[in-house]
Amino acid sequence: MRCSLVFLLLASALSGCATMPPVSGATVPGVLLPWPAEGQAAIEVEGVGSLGASGEPNPVPIASVTKVMTAYVILRRHPLRPGDDGPLIKVDRTAADESHTLRESTAPVREGQRVRLRRMLELMLVPSGNNVARLLARWDAGSQERFVERMNATAHRLGMSSTRYTGVSGNEDSTVSIAADQLKLAKEAMRDPVFREVVAQADTAVPGDARRLSNTNTLLRRHGVIGIKTGSGTAAGGNLMWASHVRGRLVLGVILGQASGTNPAAAKVAALEVGGKMSAAVEQWLLNRW
Repeated sequence: MRCSLVFLLLASALSGCATMPPVSGATVPGVLLPWPAEGQAAIEVEGVGSLGASGEPNPVPIASVTKVMTAYVILRRHPLRPGDDGPLIKVDRTAADESHTLRESTAPVREGQRVRLRRMLELMLVPSGNNVARLLARWDAGSQERFVERMNATAHRLGMSSTRYTGVSGNEDSTVSIAADQLKLAKEAMRDPVFREVVAQADTAVPGDARRLSNTNTLLRRHGVIGIKTGSGTAAGGNLMWASHVRGRLVLGVILGQASGTNPAAAKVAALEVGGKMSAAVEQWLLNRW
């Protein structure tokens, strides 16, 4: 009976997936998941191991998933504890001017405004403010170029051999990676309690501004999902780094290259749909196993 229930759940989760791409790297045999029919993906469960990977591991643009590394480097250089808002950061003219563009996702910060580091991280990760990512890079390293050097050095230290960062926001198609590399970063980033708190937030706001800025990750609170970051672009397609907590175990997944070449908004929806199916299937597998 138990096997029948698992089969029915997985069959339901698979609906809408055109194919089941070859899966490699699994350390747990016999786990069937609704892998995406395009792009690439990888999933790992804390204390269990890899549930496998799909797609060709070729470096591809990752769009705003880039901001996970930006946040990770910032928090390693300027550690925060839960309840600690950190130093004040002054908004420069560049960040304020960039907030008015319609060509990319931004946060409506104002020139001369002083915002705590914790809130800056929220504005970068929750509504995906590109202007705030670049502001944090200038604040930390003096320039975006120097900060990118720190990002690449960190990627090298983490063994992300197929990753190359050329910017801090993900707006550059030349920033490329693979799902397996981003999974390594996800594991490291989620060890930081402040990072975990920020990516789990449903929304945030610029101080003094009543407008609530929603998290781009609409999977939050579903199937135990507690983060992490979306990313989308015409070349990148829809990307998602996600985390869930099921039966005391941390599940981490990365999905890249969904509906690439289409409208970025539609591509993001495609990635979230795949992420929803995969997180639901993993949740049910864990609930049935433990």
